Amino acid sequence: MKRKLKWVVFIVILILLYEVIGAIAPFIHPKKVTTELPKSENFYGESYRQDTDRAAVIESNKEALNLRLSMFEEAKESIVMTSFDIREGESTSDMFASLLAAADRGVKVRIIVDGMYGMLHMTGRDLFEAAGSHENIEIKFYNTPNPIMPWTINGRMHDKYIIVDHRMMLMGGRNTFDYFLGEYKGKSTGYDREMLVYNEKEQKESVIGDVETYFEKLWKDPVCKTKYEGHSGSFSAELEKLAKRYEGLDIVKQDWKAWTVETKKVSFISNPTHIYGKEPVVWETLQKLMVNAKERVLVHTPYAVFSEDMYDGMKEIAANVPDAEIILNSIASGDNICASSDYLKNKPKVIDTGMKLHEYMGKHSTHGKSVLIDDTLSVIGSYNFDNRSTYVDTETMLVADSEPLAKDLEKHLNVLKEGALPVDQDGNYMENEDVKEKKISEEKEWKIKALSHLMWLFRYLA
Repeated sequence: MKRKLKWVVFIVILILLYEVIGAIAPFIHPKKVTTELPKSENFYGESYRQDTDRAAVIESNKEALNLRLSMFEEAKESIVMTSFDIREGESTSDMFASLLAAADRGVKVRIIVDGMYGMLHMTGRDLFEAAGSHENIEIKFYNTPNPIMPWTINGRMHDKYIIVDHRMMLMGGRNTFDYFLGEYKGKSTGYDREMLVYNEKEQKESVIGDVETYFEKLWKDPVCKTKYEGHSGSFSAELEKLAKRYEGLDIVKQDWKAWTVETKKVSFISNPTHIYGKEPVVWETLQKLMVNAKERVLVHTPYAVFSEDMYDGMKEIAANVPDAEIILNSIASGDNICASSDYLKNKPKVIDTGMKLHEYMGKHSTHGKSVLIDDTLSVIGSYNFDNRSTYVDTETMLVADSEPLAKDLEKHLNVLKEGALPVDQDGNYMENEDVKEKKISEEKEWKIKALSHLMWLFRYLA
């Protein structure tokens, strides 16, 4: 009996080792970019022209939902959408009601969702099953985890963008559920940000075409598998419910030109699309842009989980740019326990980079990912300044050369700074008479401190 038990324990240990090593091994060694990156000057345009992309900063969760519904309502040919995480809720029901109405008009709708979160939050839900049953809607999951192949557990798709008819696009950090979209009483809210891009002429040189090319590459990748295909279930009741919901929506026709401002140029940068450890294309491109700033760099990121290369890169930025700052969540405000744990342990190293830190003390976590470079470049997308976004996940960012857009982004970032406390060289908070230090709960503090001693084992996955 004891011998059999020993064998069982031995086999269980072997299985666990296989799962852990298989999940971690492809991501152990941080890579460097081996291909030539675009030169910094390539992100700047020569002049404002009528045929150049127009853009806007979308800060409000309510506006973010309303703009999505308006875009879907105007769709005549195609809608493509990617999301890291889609969950049931009021905003999601509104969106899928509108997507189904578009599909009924003959619009081709294609959606890619990360396989981990698609499996957790979409599988077996009538809302998504009903949508996927429509002949004009196809939903794919990117890299659904398979325990038999544990290397599929990591390498997630973190992209979040929507494109309609090759002329309207939203890209940013918002996931697709009520925490990020709409306004609902009694529900927690996340603060996020997107860039709206509009080009009425559908110019081939528009950045929208670049993102569409990227989408098609991802869509055709074998790791993207179609869901809800060929199922025999009947979803007539759910479809009828969504049709009635659509009839009750108050969708406003937007003046897209009035919504947006002129740009000299909008560019697209992304990480590789495969599921294994990534060359840090987004990070190295942004680092080069930031280090070449003439006067200032202002980074807004939810998390600061740096590799050694990232610490060095931040030091270089701080040494070369007169005013270099980071806004991030305080540990009390942040909603990512793992990232907070790493920040607690490595905060002195972050301070030693020379970047000025501002810790946000708001009621809710801020989730936006942006960089302001001088008074000209606005960078907005899905990339967090952490190891996962740098080396593990797919990421997408837009870089816009536009003084009026940069001015608008600066306004929103200053609101966050006003709700933050500066951090001195010793890691202590500096005085701000308008902001009080947010105290961390005992339970959260205990969890973070415990994790901070364990994070070094797998911090490159945090």
